[in-house]
Amino acid sequence: MNHPSIVVIGSTNTDMVIRAPHLPLPGETLLGGSFFMNPGGKGANQAVAAKRLGGVVVFIAKTGNDVFGETAIKQFRDEGINIDFIRRDIQNPSGVALITVDDHAENTIVVAPGANGTLSPEDLLPAETLINNKAIVLVQLEIPLETVQFAASLTAMGGAMLILNPAPARILPDELLNQVSIITPNETEAEMLSGRTITDLDSVQAAAYAIRSRGVKTVIITLGSKGAWISSADTELLVEAPLVDAVDTTAAGDVFNGALAVALSEGQSLQDAVAFGCRAAAISVTRFGAQAAAPYRNELENKHFKFL
Repeated sequence: MNHPSIVVIGSTNTDMVIRAPHLPLPGETLLGGSFFMNPGGKGANQAVAAKRLGGVVVFIAKTGNDVFGETAIKQFRDEGINIDFIRRDIQNPSGVALITVDDHAENTIVVAPGANGTLSPEDLLPAETLINNKAIVLVQLEIPLETVQFAASLTAMGGAMLILNPAPARILPDELLNQVSIITPNETEAEMLSGRTITDLDSVQAAAYAIRSRGVKTVIITLGSKGAWISSADTELLVEAPLVDAVDTTAAGDVFNGALAVALSEGQSLQDAVAFGCRAAAISVTRFGAQAAAPYRNELENKHFKFL
């Protein structure tokens, strides 16, 4: 079966990760443990996750004209991702992220966007036909908002499905939200978009409804180890996540989004697609790194998951 292409529009970074006993406080210097560099960036993470899980993936991004950019493009090519629409910026470096991971698998991340910040609406024009050809388009917020808005307008004109992962958290205009098919905030992002505090499932549902009232058709709030809440015109329910021993949650949301796009591209129901995303994310948090933690399809199919 030929599934619709998944077009991921977003960032690509090199992650520089240090493990530490706890996350540093303001002004605190910690003696950390291991250091390693991994390919990252929310767009790249989602593209790799979708490809490993069986998606037909095209990645639209911008890197610097440097060794980080060269390495990233080679890695995408090796993964089997279509890189025809990745552009090089000769004036700005490739993006980098500095990440601290503590003993409880929590993390802090600071991103220097570099070339990601110059991905422009004009950079999307060569892929306009592809975007409009029944694609599933997946975007995040580590690129300029005007580019995200242009991607939304292209999908709206062509009738494609737009999945917006609103991370990092920021205020978004209703004009953009009206063009979004599915939005996938975590709890922090959902609070910002809805103006409501989340403390329990009732408040999750209220926040999801408030976001839908701004024009989004379907809201999926990811809740970490508790799973994900689906809110749409005909569905209000919690999809539980499997029980796992987490060691690093760095790219769990990205893996979830990539998996969600794959399942939807295969015609799975929304509930099944969210469950598929939860299972993929659960595997990823048992490993270190971002793209390195993304599972392959056979791992999901062969693993026995445990639930509460």
